[in-house]
Amino acid sequence: MYTIRVEADFAAAHYLTEYHGKCERLHGHNYLVRAYASGSQLDKAGMLCDFGDLKGRLRDVCSTLDHISLNDVPAFASSPSAERIAHYIFDEMTKLDPSIPLTAVEVFETATSMARYEP
Repeated sequence: MYTIRVEADFAAAHYLTEYHGKCERLHGHNYLVRAYASGSQLDKAGMLCDFGDLKGRLRDVCSTLDHISLNDVPAFASSPSAERIAHYIFDEMTKLDPSIPLTAVEVFETATSMARYEP
């Protein structure tokens, strides 16, 4: 099995409506996002898929989230947790290019706090 990974980032604000604590107040993060693609077959060039294609789709999705309030995105149902953000990015990347063998997306809110979505 082969796995490749690319990274992108975005900055956004959010608050968690179903959480009681400091994160229920408006705050922001500089998110780091990692996308993984995996498969057992390589193409004629010896690649699982082009890094540029995978990174391009990830950047396309992250750019729609950059410098916004994530609570304004209907998909997050007013509670944009890192888990929901990872799921959303995975789904949006898949819609942009279903041919990429995407297997997981990780969203880091900080260097030590990350959520991963893999179907």
